[in-house]
Amino acid sequence: MIETQNKIKKFNDEREWSDPSSIKDLLLNMNEEVGEMWSIIKWVDVQTQQKLIKENKEEVENFIGDMIYLIMKVSYLCDVDSKKAINDVLNEYEKRFPAEKSKGNHGNIKAGGIDLK
Repeated sequence: MIETQNKIKKFNDEREWSDPSSIKDLLLNMNEEVGEMWSIIKWVDVQTQQKLIKENKEEVENFIGDMIYLIMKVSYLCDVDSKKAINDVLNEYEKRFPAEKSKGNHGNIKAGGIDLK
């Protein structure tokens, strides 16, 4: 992950696009990307969503790539080690959502889910 994060930083540095003031704009860009993905699968049942995802795989892959790029860019602009960040979150989730209690359930405690936070 660090290698990819550094590659993204180099790409942006070469273009003078590593301006920390762009963080808020990158977050807005993430929302725009989510909206584009949502437009593929909105208002349909899960089975139809899965069908549409398969039929639009190139767009879905592009969405995933765009989001990873944006997250990695925000990571280096905020001086965050993305590998450490994801490992820390996974360790936290292991404690909050133990498999034996969470299996087949969601994490929304207000709706009856499990979250040991």
